Amino acid sequence: MNLNSKINPFFIFIIIILVFSRIIPHPPNFTPIIASAVLVNYFVRNNIFSLIILFGSMIISDLIIGLHDGIYIVYFSLLLIFYISNIFFKKLDIKNILINSIISSSIFFLITNFGVWLNGNMYEKSLNGLINCYTLALPFFNNTIASTIFYLTSIYLILLFVKRVNFKKFKS
Repeated sequence: MNLNSKINPFFIFIIIILVFSRIIPHPPNFTPIIASAVLVNYFVRNNIFSLIILFGSMIISDLIIGLHDGIYIVYFSLLLIFYISNIFFKKLDIKNILINSIISSSIFFLITNFGVWLNGNMYEKSLNGLINCYTLALPFFNNTIASTIFYLTSIYLILLFVKRVNFKKFKS
């Protein structure tokens, strides 16, 4: 892959896929965005280009679906997931997929819902209000974990298939 080109078709393709995944109808919090925050640096191996892909897709899709007050909290949580995954996610296997799915989804859930509680008017600013905020967000958390596991596992299985097909092609 030529990372020195000014406009790399691979980057554009990934950004388009991620934007499309956020603007088409889908269950709440069931998108590949957290999975992409976990995996983008695994494939691109360049922090700057990885962040351009991740946040480029977020900015474009947010401009289409609408901006909101808590956008900086969402972006911060994705940035944290990106860096934590970059440090700890060195091997792509089922065990790491499950561990990263739970950790990344939890980070996203804890940070974004804390932001909803802190900056919004829906919940009283007390421990009970914070607990209520997290409790009412649990159905979204289920979708977040399910989508992250689904997309990370799908990418893993596709890679295994591609490796097997390429191996058979060279073996013949």
